[in-house]
Amino acid sequence: MQAALASFSPAAALPRAPREEWQVLDDPSEWPAFGRALDGGDAGTARWESQVAVEGMHCAGCGLAVEAALQRVAGVLEVQVNAASQRARVVWSAALTRPSRWFEASEAAGYRLVPAADGSARESRSRELRLALWRWLVSGFCMMQVMMYAYPAYIAQPGEMTPDAAQLLRWASWVLTLPVLFFSCGPFFRSAWRDLRHARIGMDVPVAFGIAIAFAVSTAATFDSAGALGHEVYFDSLTMFVFFLLTGRWLEARLRDRTAGSLEAVMNRLPDSIERLDAAGGWERVAVRRLAAGDMVRVRPGEAFPADGVLIDGGTSTDEALLTGESRPVARARGERVLAGSHNLSATVQVRIESVGEGTRFAQIVRLMESAALSKPRLARLADRIARPFLVLVLVSAAGAAAFWWHVDSGKALMVAVAVLIVTCPCALSLATPAAMLASAGALARGGVLTSNLQALEALASVDTVVFDKTGTLTGDTPRLERVYCRQGLRPGDALEIGAALGAHSLHPGARALVNAWNAQFRSPPAWEVTQPAELAGLGLEGLLRRSITSAGETARRVRLGSASYCNVAPLQVEAPQVHLSDEQGWIASFVLAEELRADAAAAVAALQAEGITVRLLSGDRDSAAREIAARAGIEFAQGGCTPEDKLEVLWRLQAEGRQVAMVGDGLNDGPSLARANASFAFGRAVPLSRARSDFVVLGDALGAIPRTIAQARRTLRVVRQNLAWAAGYNALCVPLAVAGWLPAWLAGLGMAASSLVVVLNAARLAASHGGAEGRAVR
Repeated sequence: MQAALASFSPAAALPRAPREEWQVLDDPSEWPAFGRALDGGDAGTARWESQVAVEGMHCAGCGLAVEAALQRVAGVLEVQVNAASQRARVVWSAALTRPSRWFEASEAAGYRLVPAADGSARESRSRELRLALWRWLVSGFCMMQVMMYAYPAYIAQPGEMTPDAAQLLRWASWVLTLPVLFFSCGPFFRSAWRDLRHARIGMDVPVAFGIAIAFAVSTAATFDSAGALGHEVYFDSLTMFVFFLLTGRWLEARLRDRTAGSLEAVMNRLPDSIERLDAAGGWERVAVRRLAAGDMVRVRPGEAFPADGVLIDGGTSTDEALLTGESRPVARARGERVLAGSHNLSATVQVRIESVGEGTRFAQIVRLMESAALSKPRLARLADRIARPFLVLVLVSAAGAAAFWWHVDSGKALMVAVAVLIVTCPCALSLATPAAMLASAGALARGGVLTSNLQALEALASVDTVVFDKTGTLTGDTPRLERVYCRQGLRPGDALEIGAALGAHSLHPGARALVNAWNAQFRSPPAWEVTQPAELAGLGLEGLLRRSITSAGETARRVRLGSASYCNVAPLQVEAPQVHLSDEQGWIASFVLAEELRADAAAAVAALQAEGITVRLLSGDRDSAAREIAARAGIEFAQGGCTPEDKLEVLWRLQAEGRQVAMVGDGLNDGPSLARANASFAFGRAVPLSRARSDFVVLGDALGAIPRTIAQARRTLRVVRQNLAWAAGYNALCVPLAVAGWLPAWLAGLGMAASSLVVVLNAARLAASHGGAEGRAVR
């Protein structure tokens, strides 16, 4: 795909690529490279969700323009654009349109799209940053020279400078301003012209008008000092505010590049190609997207595993920091599972592919990060709605200020209008929320917590109650089988074999404990076959059980595995978690499990309580077992015997009391509660991320991530409020000064650049505020 999409490279010769250059994207085999099908059936008629990078975008107004252009294309169903991450999510119908059509629509609006998985997006951003640096350097050099020529006019007393000398200095300043106008200011004029051509007002329109008016007034004074616009020149002010503006834009672009680059670094962890065993027994290099389950691949040291699979030859150590939160290398031996996106560190190994594409844990993590990078928090959407009317008000205010001052001094009237146009920019207002929340989400990801919904950071900041599930959350992912009780005539090993056969169809920790216990004692799979398995969340599962090799006359029997009430048996009188097994004839066996409280559970609960947060425990296990674990963790409020409906009812009741509730569960039978809570965490490595209905996913096994994430959310909301207050206060102070004529153009440029820069730098503090040892979990 890289070669086919060479037209997206920054080195492309044509400023606007013809439609034919996108035809490769209309091949359905290419669509999974930058998206996924949302429906089953034929890929050529399904609904697709595609992720693309947007070039040439630098503010919220640009994002709104891209959204408007794409939504006008028939067949495009939904568009989300985030200017801070420079990415877009497009949902489209393959039955109604093709990618080339909406790629071309965005190009016509002035914004080039690049498939998110394509490496040229990073190259293009690097090229733009280098060009921005050159523009900044040219404007800085010319500004210093113009200031040097303007200095004598400021200090000369009447009669000390001849008219010819003064005119020569003006001509020199005019010549030195030309590179600033035609090179350094190029992006402002192109963006403004693009907006006006499409009958919209973007954030560069006032800037371009201000620069053009200042240059026109100064040029008129240079050529005709006795003209209607007066004899004052403002080349020094013009070059100075362009320099300040470019300084802010360049630093802002660097910070945004760090945000967009971090997501691309994750997405591009998979190799482009890998060595696959061919039919002749040799190794051929193929594109990763051509792999299928069952393929044999060879992965060398330093390469990333291209898909989830099992080592069939050799052993190595892997870096799984992104996927599991484990920052140290993990030893993997023959027969063990390796994950897509993890890196092979020490030896060449052969892997049998089991899951590819959307079926891998890596793809699920990328989808979560893409969701976070594209979501718009409520405050950000509000700022975007305010930005465009605000720009219209800016133009009206500038025209009114010019009209007010015109009868006094026409030259000054135009420069007052310039100051108003430049100083009143809503960039800071639009960046205030997304810049802070994206920086915070990046910091959380480096600490092993993925944010799937940026709005949840705002909700999490106001949480006053945290509700924990027990099994797999406060306790370890999988308990240990301690003892087996079974009916007379049945051996414990036989009972375990039946339990493991049925438990293999569930991801519940109790079921996994039986499977692990069987695998630890026996190398062969259970000699039982389970058909029609059905799981009832929070209670257990059942299925038809028969031997793998059926004897004559033997029929299948229905077997249940789960809680005592589900299996219609009496629980054992022991203070430990239990899983029961029964059939039509009644009780078969009971399995006593040993649960271990996570090492940092008590410390995490204490940290939450120290912040004034009430901690509760809700568990489907027996009430006595739930209260015993709660006491060990330092939790005062505990309730056992809860079905998923019971947990949901407790959350409803707490919220009705006015509490803001965060739910922490394993994502298996806690789906309704996770969805209902104000903010939610899916915890545990065994959680399938595609099924987790949570706002945050904890990749590791440290409960300390919960109080740290809440603290980070509170810091984030404080920074957002600071940014909004700064943006509003800056405009409230500077606009009256500019209208009154007390704010020169160069100072207006400095103020505009500083306003956006302060917001972005303040938000950048959040990127380093989730540090510590855990901060190395995701690199």
